[in-house]
Amino acid sequence: MILTKLKNTFVLSVGGSVFAPNDQDNRIDIQYLHDFEAFIRKQIAKKRRFFIVCGGGYTARQYRDAAKQAAGRNLTDEDLDWLGIHATRLNAHLFRTIFRDVAYPWILKHFDMVDKNAVNSPVVVCGGWKPGWSTDYDAALIANDYHIQTVINLSNIDQVYDKDPNKFKDAKPIKKMKWSELVKIVGNKWRPGLNSPFDPIASKLAQKIKLKVIVCNGHDFGNLEKILDGKEFTGTTIE
Repeated sequence: MILTKLKNTFVLSVGGSVFAPNDQDNRIDIQYLHDFEAFIRKQIAKKRRFFIVCGGGYTARQYRDAAKQAAGRNLTDEDLDWLGIHATRLNAHLFRTIFRDVAYPWILKHFDMVDKNAVNSPVVVCGGWKPGWSTDYDAALIANDYHIQTVINLSNIDQVYDKDPNKFKDAKPIKKMKWSELVKIVGNKWRPGLNSPFDPIASKLAQKIKLKVIVCNGHDFGNLEKILDGKEFTGTTIE
């Protein structure tokens, strides 16, 4: 089925580190979920629609770490990926439960076909699909399948930097960049649990389909609203 371009529809790729950070408490950030819900419902009232793709966060890391420790040996990337995928689906169910009254009843987790009924709901929640990439790749697939021009990647950083700002004090933020430039930073290989602005496999797909991705801080809802409104914002645009 060929879909026409959906108007006022956005793909939000919500990094697991935003709502399930790997901190000393290792807890889901309930206040963030409250704030996120209020923001999305405000946007729905403006006739906007959202595909929300959920990352794995600390839940995925805990299961991967537990599997490694329990097995006492190196595990295959496929097994580690599946643990992460199931974590994203659990997180997706959490988000779908929060938006139960306005969300599509089923979580999207298979992206080899277009679900024509999903486009009728204000909110569609998505989880991971297959091993070999992160939910960044799934977000890019959704944008391509449903003819959505932009993915907004909600992260725990304000912008993409030329190097890790947590390790290098002289790291410089980048406002705009090409996909070829990002690939030089993130590399070409995916590994389970990789932490990058947009994963290498997803970056290649985005470059191929000419997708625009905006990386921004997922906690700054005022800034996110500026992005949706087409106003000046803080973040990195990759295209």
